[in-house]
Amino acid sequence: MKFLSVILFLIVFCTGLAAQQDSTSIKKLKFQGDFRFRIEHDWNSINANGDKREDRSRLRYRFRYGILYTKDNYSSFGARLRTGNLRDQQGPHVTLGGNSGEFQLVQIGLEKLYYKFNQANYSFWIGKNSIPLIKLNELFWNDNVFPEGVGFQYKSNFRKDQVLQFLAINAGHFIINANGKSFFEDGYLQIAQFGFTLLDSRIEIFPGFYRFKNIGNFPDRLYTYKLDYSILHIGSHFSIDKNQKLKLGLEYYTNFQNYNDHEMIEPSLKDQNEAFVVSATYGKLKEKGDWLFYLSYARMEKFSIVDYFAQNDWVRWDYSSIGASGSRISNFQGVEIKVAYQVKEAFDINLRGYIVEQIIPTGNFKENGNRIRVDLNIGF
Repeated sequence: MKFLSVILFLIVFCTGLAAQQDSTSIKKLKFQGDFRFRIEHDWNSINANGDKREDRSRLRYRFRYGILYTKDNYSSFGARLRTGNLRDQQGPHVTLGGNSGEFQLVQIGLEKLYYKFNQANYSFWIGKNSIPLIKLNELFWNDNVFPEGVGFQYKSNFRKDQVLQFLAINAGHFIINANGKSFFEDGYLQIAQFGFTLLDSRIEIFPGFYRFKNIGNFPDRLYTYKLDYSILHIGSHFSIDKNQKLKLGLEYYTNFQNYNDHEMIEPSLKDQNEAFVVSATYGKLKEKGDWLFYLSYARMEKFSIVDYFAQNDWVRWDYSSIGASGSRISNFQGVEIKVAYQVKEAFDINLRGYIVEQIIPTGNFKENGNRIRVDLNIGF
């Protein structure tokens, strides 16, 4: 914790120092942060035993502060601090009054630390950074989870009079658990994704393949067995009007791994390897006074994703019963409703509601839950 405090002090000190430098130095050294305040309420939630969970209301916040140093036209270095439980990669939010002691100090950790190389249309980074994926939501990968490894991106724009206007290629190899043996025995993730924009950018298609190897069934190295995942994802986004205010999203996931002979998996879950998401968006959040409305339905079977790398927004299911910090939000179907308003530049308000039900019960009853959130997001 003392080490992180020193890092935070150095960042604040460098911020003041940068303000005294010439314009060239300021361009090379950039600072960015954001703050979120959240009001959240969960109600009408049943656990696997059929018992009703206590309704829960929380006030929460998240603080992030990052630095980007551009060495030249090719090289840059980045780092970012965040609040939140250091053991929970999905959860950067802090609950007011939720610490184990009265007004206990807030934990702060490094969520990004990387070197990036840029050349013409392509770039790659090594270290800990955002996953290079085109995605419409966090149902496969949580925005707060920053993998460690090597990421690669290629982007190319074409003439507007051509059918294909944009092409993107995303790839990467990310190490999840290093065990001190050969690379092939580590827990790792490999991704390959293509992105296409067609017909005056009104159609976006982004198929991808994601290979998880030697992944524990539980997070935080508390697993009782390991699994492989071979997930094909086909995502698409369609603009209904020329102004691209009304958009429809369609996504499909399928895991090709066969778990029929796996003795540790419950028989009712062995074939639960598909998912689909349907969404509709109206509006954009770009300028002061803008509104955005969003509605989606998701059905995510147990092994269509790795749940503790995915979102932790929809419901309050987690692995706390085994002492792990991750969320177990797969094997569910439900609806998300969102209304957002742009108050001013870098300041918006989001209202989101969720209604969720388990697909296959893992106990005597299907789990469920209702949740509503209000987020105030402020960037600086």
